[in-house]
Amino acid sequence: MTAVQHTDAVVIGGGPAGLMAAEALVAAGRQVDLYDAMPSVGRKFLLAGKGGLNLTHSEPIEPFTQRYGARSAEVAPWLAAFSPQAMRDWAAALGVETFVGSSGRVFPSDMKAAPLLRAWLHRLRVAGVRFHQRHRWLGWTQDGAALRLQGPAGEFHLQPRCTVLALGGASWPQLGSDGRWVPLLQAQGVDVAPLQPANCGFEVARPDGQRGWSEHLRSRFAGAPIKPAALKFTAHDGRSFERAGEFVLSDYGVEGSLVYAVSALLRDTLAAQGTATLHIDLLPTFDAARVLDEVRRPRGTRSLATHLKSRLGLAGAKVSLLHELLPRAQLDDAAALAAALKALPLTLVAPRPVAEAISTAGGVRLEALDAQLMLRQQPGVFVAGEMLDWEAPTGGYLLQASMASGLQAGRAAAAWR
Repeated sequence: MTAVQHTDAVVIGGGPAGLMAAEALVAAGRQVDLYDAMPSVGRKFLLAGKGGLNLTHSEPIEPFTQRYGARSAEVAPWLAAFSPQAMRDWAAALGVETFVGSSGRVFPSDMKAAPLLRAWLHRLRVAGVRFHQRHRWLGWTQDGAALRLQGPAGEFHLQPRCTVLALGGASWPQLGSDGRWVPLLQAQGVDVAPLQPANCGFEVARPDGQRGWSEHLRSRFAGAPIKPAALKFTAHDGRSFERAGEFVLSDYGVEGSLVYAVSALLRDTLAAQGTATLHIDLLPTFDAARVLDEVRRPRGTRSLATHLKSRLGLAGAKVSLLHELLPRAQLDDAAALAAALKALPLTLVAPRPVAEAISTAGGVRLEALDAQLMLRQQPGVFVAGEMLDWEAPTGGYLLQASMASGLQAGRAAAAWR
């Protein structure tokens, strides 16, 4: 029989939420042991910084909080304790200055994640946090009294005074967030909403019913941005979305910032009715009357592509989209073509798998926790980060709430005796 080791505070998961929980615990004088299944911690944090680490957003706190949709009221106390400005102050205390980009997003001055993570881990180690890599959590012992962990030397059991679970969702499983914790919590009677992709791409269907783009479009324009553009969508339940920006054509369909922003509505509509049709404005800086006027101008012997490029600046991937999604009769009808340029219908048939998504929806329902993020079924066990049932768009909102929830859970765990 495996002996049970008694310890003080355990954090399981070395992502931003787990690290923030460890910081709160050690600051309160608790002895903290952090366990992570991967060879190193903060892997998804580093991935997030690959194109420039978006820490948070500079918009006022009221609209910021509303970005969390149906969970705004629950997330608000986390943000009150760790606001976007507090995030910037936290980074500054680690020697990393930040700036506000043209979109309002907040980045480290050097745009990099690695220096910030190194400084953070150094501060945690100096404070006394003990890190244990290549240790996977297996749930609880049969009597529910101790944690089961599998390390390089085999399975062992811990009975901490308090525990923080911060195991992430199920996106990017190769970085450690694989969702394998779901049945472990469900076995303890914890209510877990199904994990679903969030901030994800979607597969398309062409008008002829074929799934995916034609070989012509894939070979020439997969990876091409569609910009400027605007998307308009009305969900099955009447919720609506309309925004300008850009998105990207992928091998399977569409992805990118504009698509991610509407992904929750698209995903829910697909679940409800099987397909979702959004409309693309390919010329958001032109009003409909001007588009119609330009399309109607005589083009003589010029091709349609040449005409659209000379009159409206339309070329490349945008023209290919028109040919992909419109029948020849509509391309030859000036009024119908002009209408499509302002509202090109695109039918989506499936979100990409959760493993490919930027983040995860679903997780431990907040109703299964008290206000301090402690599991009602497991006193002394707190939950933080993406494994909680909330979602948000990209733009700094994901990292902000993950770290804020980690701080909330860590402080509450520190007060638990």
